[in-house]
Amino acid sequence: MSSRALCLYAGPAARRHIERHGLSAADVGVIPAAAGGPKGLILGPLDRFIFGDWLAYSTHPIDLVGASIGAWRMATACMPDAVAAFQALETGYIHGDMKAPPGRKLPRPEQMCAISTQNLHSMFEGHVPAVLTHPRYRLHVLASRGRHVLWRDGRWRAPAGYLGAALTTAVSRRAMGEWLERTVFSCANAIGQPVSLPFATDDYPTRQVLLTPDNFYPALLASGSIPFVFPAVHDITGAPRGAYWDGGITDYHLHLRYKTAKTIAAHAGASSAIGSFDAKRPSLALYPHFQQAVVPGWLDKPWRHRHRATSALDAMLLLAPHPQWVRQLPGGKLPDRTDFQHLGHAERVAAWTTSVRAAHQLADEFAAWLAKPDPGRLQAL
Repeated sequence: MSSRALCLYAGPAARRHIERHGLSAADVGVIPAAAGGPKGLILGPLDRFIFGDWLAYSTHPIDLVGASIGAWRMATACMPDAVAAFQALETGYIHGDMKAPPGRKLPRPEQMCAISTQNLHSMFEGHVPAVLTHPRYRLHVLASRGRHVLWRDGRWRAPAGYLGAALTTAVSRRAMGEWLERTVFSCANAIGQPVSLPFATDDYPTRQVLLTPDNFYPALLASGSIPFVFPAVHDITGAPRGAYWDGGITDYHLHLRYKTAKTIAAHAGASSAIGSFDAKRPSLALYPHFQQAVVPGWLDKPWRHRHRATSALDAMLLLAPHPQWVRQLPGGKLPDRTDFQHLGHAERVAAWTTSVRAAHQLADEFAAWLAKPDPGRLQAL
């Protein structure tokens, strides 16, 4: 392996803070977690270190924002024994035997849905109330609610709707809201209302819904329901009726304007579309990610100019594997969904296990950097 596995990318406000104060757990106000399927496996050792060790030394509230596999990871962080739960999530994901029927490259959507539902219940059964009432972590699960023709899944509806959404996105990301609405399922505050969102919502049509024991499993399942791979989840309890798909469609890598101290000062007296700013919040977003680019939505992937950092990420510290280190993993890449098609079960398990084992270097390097934060290691987002 390369002598260096971890890259640290910082927005200008995050860099200034680290240059002056270093980085402590108390500085972190929000942790995003991206969609990306098996790529998220590479972050398992970092997750176990961050939530099982480093953040144990802080006492303040932290917002956890996830889409798709990121939502599963952030819900796992809220478990009573997060380290064991992260290990169980990793083991279940790696060893899950999703065999495709003869003549198909991938399992049928109904089969994928049944397996994922079973995995969710195996992970969280008996722990949902504790996850939703964690004393410090405030969970936010993102899903995408279909509108108009996408209000329901169907043989012709989904292809037609997503073609329309893709064409609309080519013109304007915000205009895609005519087809798909960002829906955020958030845990409750002290009076039973959804906690304030840790990001502004003026960038894209957004709705917030209370995350409860009644809709916990459907919300998490919807957050990872990739179109044409999983069926949509319909009519989630407590949410507007409709079809709900993967939260990564609207927010692939969670390129959001997080409510940091800088944005609070800039918007004094103003409030977001949902929730309100809290001047006492810590100032940084810590983002364990699998690449440098923070792509806004899944349908923005072809539009490279939208992958660049914006002022929304000014107070973000992003952790990602070094590209050269990635090239030394099995297949020269991160685990991804194509491995289900190109590798047999035993081959895939071996490759993913090797990659995750190598990823312990990411956690070790971050721990060493935290002990003596070196601003010279920071690269621009």
